[in-house]
Order: sequence, then structure tokens, then C-alpha cells
Amino acid sequence: MRRRTQAERDAITTEIGFALFAGAVMAGVAYFGVSEFLPDVVGSLRGREDLLRHLSTAATVVVFIAVVTIVLTRFRHALRPGRPAPAPPAGPGAAQPGPPGRNHPNS
Repeated sequence: MRRRTQAERDAITTEIGFALFAGAVMAGVAYFGVSEFLPDVVGSLRGREDLLRHLSTAATVVVFIAVVTIVLTRFRHALRPGRPAPAPPAGPGAAQPGPPGRNHPNS
């Protein structure tokens, strides 16, 4: 196994931070959604705060773990060795755009 470069280590650290942040935000949305909107949708849950608290907590944990797992798994697959490099743009002059305005030689 080869040693990772500093840029690769920085990318991994950034991706872990993003995964934790995204997981926390989505878990908060799930908690708020279950605790605030579910009683409005299902009228029989009004007055059952214990049940709502447990459902909200379960949804928060499940969503947090799912989001962190999905983000880190996609990142791991992107780092997989042996993946082909992205193809360069095709055609002459495709690498750099021309100046704004009249770009075509016949214009």
C-alpha cells in the first residue's frame, strides 16, 4: 500500500467533515419533520409526546448514519485505483474558450 500525498489526506479530511455536517443537517431536518409535521399528518399522534420523541430520535439516528455512509462510500469509490482519468475535451480549441463576441472565423 502506497503512502498518501498531503493533498489526498486533505481531501479525505474535507470529505469526512462534509459527511458529518451533511449528516447532522439532514438528521436535524428528519427530527424536526417527525416531531413537528407528523402529528399534523397523522392526527391520532397528538398528545403522544413519548412516542413522537422516540420516533424522532430513531429517524435522526437512521438518517445521520445513512447520509454519512452514502457520502463516504461514494467518495471511496471515486478514489478507487485503476479508474480511468476523465477524458479531455474533444475537438480543436475545446480546452480553452475563445474571447467573448464574434468567435467564428466567418463572422
